[in-house]
Order: sequence, then structure tokens, then C-alpha cells
Amino acid sequence: MHEPSARRLLVLDDDPTGSQCVDDIAVAFDEDPAIPVEVLAEPGTACFVLTNSRALAEEAATKLNRRIVAGVLTGGIPTEGLHVVSRSDSTLRGHVIAEPVAIAEELAAHGVEVDAFVLCPAMIEAGRFTKGDIHYAMVDGQAVQVAETDFARDATFGYSHSDLREFLAERSGGTLDAAGILSISLEDIRSGGRDRVREILSGARERTWVVVNATEYSDLELVSTAMVELEGEGRTFVTRCAPSFVRSLTGRSGARVIDADAIVIPEGRLDHGLVVVGSHVGLTTTQLRAVQERGTLAEVEIDVPSLLDDRREQHLTEIVGTLRDNLTRSDCVLFTSRDLVRTDDPAESLAIARSVSDAVVEIVRRVRTARPAWVVAKGGITSHEVAAGGLGIRRAQVVGQFWPGQVSLFSAQEAPIEVMGMPYVVFPGNVGGAQALADVVDTLNHAAR
Repeated sequence: MHEPSARRLLVLDDDPTGSQCVDDIAVAFDEDPAIPVEVLAEPGTACFVLTNSRALAEEAATKLNRRIVAGVLTGGIPTEGLHVVSRSDSTLRGHVIAEPVAIAEELAAHGVEVDAFVLCPAMIEAGRFTKGDIHYAMVDGQAVQVAETDFARDATFGYSHSDLREFLAERSGGTLDAAGILSISLEDIRSGGRDRVREILSGARERTWVVVNATEYSDLELVSTAMVELEGEGRTFVTRCAPSFVRSLTGRSGARVIDADAIVIPEGRLDHGLVVVGSHVGLTTTQLRAVQERGTLAEVEIDVPSLLDDRREQHLTEIVGTLRDNLTRSDCVLFTSRDLVRTDDPAESLAIARSVSDAVVEIVRRVRTARPAWVVAKGGITSHEVAAGGLGIRRAQVVGQFWPGQVSLFSAQEAPIEVMGMPYVVFPGNVGGAQALADVVDTLNHAAR
């Protein structure tokens, strides 16, 4: 582990999964800048702000990023020693260029010029790494260039290049030239060491993009140390990265892996909990089936077609009543019907998705007063909306992860009284094996009994 720095780390996370590699760090589910202002009052602190911006159009996402940064700076956090991270997906989905640029624009509005954007998508725990500027993801035990994976065919954020310099040029629409993007290679890190990395970063001026290669944490830690030194000399960086590099930027050596003994269930809660499944990726469906096969949860299905006509309110009322009744005697799993409802009109499809998401949030909001022992949310966007809209959590603390760097446990710190202190699990859609969701539920049950 390298020495923790005195930098203040503001992490704008485009969905709730970025804190998977750290623990004992504050997470704001609310966009109110007052929360990170309070957390970052002292040097050496870090705060995640969950923007959910991956679910937004680019213009809305950039405005949100600027608004939060502006609020933190006008709230009294000094620009000196502040490092802003644009935390995103390790498979390169999201507003990769637009959000860091928006952050740089807001810093410039407060008198700070950004020297470089540092792109570091490696997520070591998930087997996603960069070598020779090519970003890889482990798929069925094999390292596959990300442009050849399903992630690259994302309907909103698709791409065709695995070489990160070519990827940036592609995503910029031609405004960036791949030849002008700097790269910190594994040889630079492991043979040249800190001096060589400093030399490369020192050559970055006027918002130059710098790609970081990394296959293990020691690579990330050396780059982070070089950045700390240069920041101390007046240089300014904005980082676009996956969860692993955030850990290195905080100077931490690892996140806490928890078991049932580490989970605290507050007094006055039911003995049973609620699983909310919103993700529709194949792995989530497999994991949901494994939970169902164990036969330990009451299954409550949201019928999507019933949400789209005048049956909606009656259907929601019936589901809420069923959940509240079942939670008194068993754990429950709430899920949407697995058949996606689509139309040929993208705007109409988006409206349907929004209607379904709003229904899930509304159900959780009505059920939370039953005081379930715990809540698990499956799916990145789902977990943000359930926490912020359904449970009313404004601020939480990361307790740790169920596996190294995978599946975070939060404890609600600012929330309605019926939610305070309740264990809340953020479970991304594309994470874990077939039995992972069922194993998390078993661990939570051991803690609640």
C-alpha cells in the first residue's frame, strides 16, 4: 500500500457500483452538494456522489456533473488538493468524454485549468485489465478484447475499438486524434518506475488524454503516487476510471470482505428481507432462478403489461399488500416479468422502461414502513433508484463487500426513520456466479436470525 494523500477525493459515480473496492467511505444518494461538502471538510477524505448519470442523456449528465462540482466549490471546499473522479463502468459504457470535460469546464470556471484527463478502466477484481493499450474483460474464463464482448454492443454506449486510444477517438466523434493521446504502458510503470510515469504525466497539458495500462494493483498504486506528487506541484488531473483505481487514489490497500457477523440488523425490524430485481441481463435471470430454486423466498412478480393501462394502480396496491403480508413470515423477491415489452419507437420504449422503474420505486416506498430486515437491489440503475426514491436514503456508509471488490453492503446514515441503519446491498447486474444472489440472501438471513 502507498501512503494515503491529503487530497480530497470527490467521486461522481454514474451508477451505484463504483464503491465496490473500498469501505468506510461516505456515499451520497442525493445530489445535494451539501453532503460532499460536509464529508470533504477535512483533507484526506473521500465522498461518492451517485449521479445515476449513465441513465441520462448526455446534456443532462454534463449539467448534473457541473452542478455538483460547482456546489462543492461554492460550499467552501478549496480547489487546492481536490481531485475529481468521474467513476464509470470498467467495460467503457457511459459518457466517457463528456462528463470529464464538463468537470474540467466547471473547474475552469473557478480558476482551475485541468492539465490531463486520466483514463484507467481496469477493474482488477472483475478480471478487466489494460495491456498494450488494449482493454480486456474476462468472459467464461478467457480474456477477451472488450470490443468483441456484448458490452460493446450496448444500445446506448456501443463502440468498436478495444485500443483505448482508438476508443477515445471513436467516442469523440473525431475531435480527438488517437496519435495525440498519451499512454502509460506496463513497461513505463514496471521498468521506468515513478520517474518515468511522472515524465509522461508532466508532458500532459491543456486537457490531454492519458491512457493507463494496468493488470494489477501495484500498477495502479504507482501511477496514483506519481499523480499525488504532481498535484502537490500544482498540476490538476481529472480521472475517468473504474472502481479499482479509486481505491488506489484513496491510498487504501483493500476493502473489507464481510460475513454475517459483520452485518448489524437494527432493533425493531422484521426477521425477513426484500430482494428487488430490476436488471434483465441473462446472468440476473439465472441468479434469480437459483434463489427461486432454493424455495426460501416468497415470489412477487410485477406484470409489466398491467402497469401500462388503467390497471396500474390496482396492480401496485395488490403487490404492496402481498409483500407486506409475506414479509411477516418469509423473505420476498420482487421482480418484473422477464419478457421485455418493446416497441419500434425508441421514445416509447424508454417511456415504458421509465414507467416500470417508477412502479418498482413506488412499491418499495410503500413497503419500507413494514421495516424489512434488509433490502437487496439487483441491477445498477435499479439499486440507485430503489435507494434514493424507494427507501429515501440520502447518505450511506460503505460497510464492505461480500466478495473482494464485488457486491457492496451499505448502511443507511441519512434516511427516513424506518430505514436508518438498515443493511442495503448494491448488486450489479453482470456480477457473480449463478448462486451469488442466493448466497447473499443466505448471509443476510444468518445475520437477521
